[in-house]
Amino acid sequence: MWLSGRLAVCVQSICHIQIPSTVSFLRHLPLQRPAVISSCFQARNISSSSMCHHNEANLNTLKKRPKRKNRLDEVTKGYNVTAYATAEEYDLERLLSNIVKQDLYERKTVIASGENPDFLYVTAKYEVDDEPREIFFFREGSVVLWNCPELECGNVLKQLLPFEIDSYDKYVVQDEREWMPYDYDEKAHMKKGTFHLSQNDTVPLEKYTFSNAMSTSVKLGIWEALLDKYVNSMAYVTEDLKKGRQIRISRAEVLRKTGELFALRHLINLRSDLLDTPDFYWDRDEFGHMYSNVCAYFSIQRRTKVMNEKLNHCVELAELISSNLNDKHHVRLEWMIIWLIMIEVLFECIHLYDRYSGHTATEEPAAE
Repeated sequence: MWLSGRLAVCVQSICHIQIPSTVSFLRHLPLQRPAVISSCFQARNISSSSMCHHNEANLNTLKKRPKRKNRLDEVTKGYNVTAYATAEEYDLERLLSNIVKQDLYERKTVIASGENPDFLYVTAKYEVDDEPREIFFFREGSVVLWNCPELECGNVLKQLLPFEIDSYDKYVVQDEREWMPYDYDEKAHMKKGTFHLSQNDTVPLEKYTFSNAMSTSVKLGIWEALLDKYVNSMAYVTEDLKKGRQIRISRAEVLRKTGELFALRHLINLRSDLLDTPDFYWDRDEFGHMYSNVCAYFSIQRRTKVMNEKLNHCVELAELISSNLNDKHHVRLEWMIIWLIMIEVLFECIHLYDRYSGHTATEEPAAE
C-alpha cells in the first residue's frame, strides 16, 4: 500500500510535468528506495528535455535578426553620447523655429555650418553640471545627443515627431541606437571603444566628426532592419518555389516589392555617404582620419557590402518571381486568343451551315 501510493505520486508528477515539493517528498521517503527516486527524476528529465528540444525546433523555424548589444546598460565613469535614427528626413528649418520658440536650447555654429546646412548644432541653456549638453540634428533623419540623460533623450525624440518625414517604427529605433562613452585627453582620438576629445577650441568640430560617423552607423542599422523585414516577408514565396506550389503573390505586389528594393538601394548607394568619405573631410585630413576610424569601428564598409549583396539576391528573386508570373499571364492570354479563334470558327461554321441549308431549300421548289 505504501509503495503503490508513492508510485502514484511519481506517475502523477510525470504526467503533469510539474515539479513537486522535492524536499518534503524526500523527507517522507526512506533511504532504501533510491530506484523509485531515480526513475521518477529520470522520467521528468526526459520529458523536460523533449519539451526543450521541441521549443528549440520551433524557434529555429523563425529566422530573426539578432538584436544589437545594448551598451546603455554598461556603467562607465565618463560621459555618454547616444545616437538615434528616427526618420528618413528632418525638416530642419521648422525644427529650428520650434527650438527658438521653446527657448530650451541655443543654436551654436561650427566651421562646417556655413558650408553644410544639412545639420543643426544646439546646446542646452540650463546647465546641470560642468559638462555641457549638446545635440546634433542631421537632415537625413538622425540625432546625436552628448551628455544627455535618458529622460532628456526621450523628451527630445518626442519633440522631433512633428518634424519627421517618413518616421521609423519606435521599437526599431530603440533597437538600432548606438551609445558610446567619451572623455577628454590631450588629443582627439578613439581608443578601445571610447571617444577622447581634446581640450582646445576644436572640440565642436571633433564632436561633429564623431556624431557624423555615429549617425551613419545608426542609419545603416535602420536600413539593415528594413531589409531583414523585407526578407522575412518574402520567405513564404521562396518556400512555394522550393515545394513547387503555386506562388501566392500578385504581379502588383511583386512590382511594389521590387520598388522597395530599388528605393533601399538608392538610399544606400546614392543618397548616403556609406561608399565614400563626405566632402567636408577632403581638406581636413585630421578629422577625416577620425571619421574613418569610427566608421571602421562600426564596420560600416563591411556592413554596406553585405547589404548590397543581400539586395542583389533579393532583386534576383524578385525578377524570378516576376518572370514566372509574366509567363503565366502570357499563357493565359494565349489561351484566351485560342478560345476566341475557336468561337469565331464556330460562328463561321454556323453561318456557312445556315447559308448552305437556305440555298438547298430554294433549289428544291424550282426543280419541282
